[in-house]
Amino acid sequence: MKLRSLLFAPADSERKSEKALASPADAVILDLEDSVAAGAKDAARAAAAARLAASAERARIVVRINPRDTAWYLPDLAAIVPRAPAAVLLPKCAGPEDLRALDHHLEALEAVSGLPVGATGILALATETAASLADMAYAGVSPRLRALLFGAEDLAADLGIAPRAADGTLAAPVAAARAALLLAAARAQVPAIDTPFPDPRDPAGLAAEVAAGVRDGFAGKLCIHPDQIAPVAAAFTPAPERVRWAQAVRRLFAESPEAGVLVLEGKMIDRPHLRLAERILAAAGDP
Repeated sequence: MKLRSLLFAPADSERKSEKALASPADAVILDLEDSVAAGAKDAARAAAAARLAASAERARIVVRINPRDTAWYLPDLAAIVPRAPAAVLLPKCAGPEDLRALDHHLEALEAVSGLPVGATGILALATETAASLADMAYAGVSPRLRALLFGAEDLAADLGIAPRAADGTLAAPVAAARAALLLAAARAQVPAIDTPFPDPRDPAGLAAEVAAGVRDGFAGKLCIHPDQIAPVAAAFTPAPERVRWAQAVRRLFAESPEAGVLVLEGKMIDRPHLRLAERILAAAGDP
């Protein structure tokens, strides 16, 4: 599952959900959380479950459930998991214990639903509260973890500040959380996905933020409007020369699987280069 562009759609809006699924986004996130009012939670959950059951594109459908500390969390899982989404997105992830608990809940629901245990992936929004930054040791917690996601808007609200200055610069504590997320994802050996850009009418602002994300090591970006998909996907698609380099690295290590260090085009490469090559190829969709 490529994770360059991930488009949100409120699950209780049939029109927006259909439009999202018709888009070229790598993943569509049917949202049961922030974009759905409290009184519409049950209807949104039922709509998401029905859409999953009827869809031939479940391999690219993610469902954002409600946080673990809400009354909607377990009903969301009970309705969604049996319909086999590609993954669930856990918002307000407070740390490794939330991830560990979700892993156990998914295992139980998969078992009773006759699904292969481990089939449901997890995306974790890991920076939405200040408290969530206290423990970001996600490495080894669950093999279901597919990516760690950076959320700037909710964190800024928790801190009582604006997330960005007028020139797009992130506020200092938000920038610190962004760096922490990138490091946590690297330690966990999963992709880091960047926060949504909030203004779909500002393509220049989006371009600047995407360029910064590519530079700093994000693998993709959350999107809130279909117009954001194409520029995001283009920016996070590796250049052909990078793909060729990664293919060569992979080929060399496949030919010498016991080697720790090899030489490619006169330069030393080692196991960290292989991990980088694998990330490049995954982003390029090269199996």
